[in-house]
Amino acid sequence: MKIGLYFGSFNPLHIGHLIIANHMAENSGLDQVWLVVTPHNPHKKKSTLLDDHHRLQMVFLATEDYPKLKPSDIEFKLPQPNYTVHTLAHLQEKFPTHEFSLLMGEDNLNSLHKWKNYEVILQNHEIYVYPRLNTEIIDPEIAISARIHRVDAPVIELSSTFIRESIKNGKNVQPMLPHKVWQYVEHNLFYKK
Repeated sequence: MKIGLYFGSFNPLHIGHLIIANHMAENSGLDQVWLVVTPHNPHKKKSTLLDDHHRLQMVFLATEDYPKLKPSDIEFKLPQPNYTVHTLAHLQEKFPTHEFSLLMGEDNLNSLHKWKNYEVILQNHEIYVYPRLNTEIIDPEIAISARIHRVDAPVIELSSTFIRESIKNGKNVQPMLPHKVWQYVEHNLFYKK
């Protein structure tokens, strides 16, 4: 089975995440896309994150009506901080018959050379890249890799940071979140402070 891994803090998961994940599942030859909830991205402040179980619950609520999209808490069980190369090795060991690839925006591809053991990732896994606006030119060595696949996906410029700030400022963000996620955020009064 071909699995695309879409990593994120999903703090909160918004319609942009869902659109990209579903587009990749339907148009990239992947059998499923797993939305991997990251407990702590080494490049982000941990204090801004909701508890892991709340972010996982939002991903579950958003994906339960999409048979090709699956929430994943695989990184919850791994040592912190999480590095993609370690997660991939763990998944390959746990699911030896699956073929794992990464889904990422062009902005992340541009910083791939800064990732721990990025050469190992590039050597062993396909990377499906969706477009972002205003991205820099990537490292030519990475750009020519046969494992990089650019996907003609919708350009979604919506961020969880913007949504959190909007909620904090009393703005209506309902159109930006899957309905069940919006209800969960509202019910729990998340991001109000």
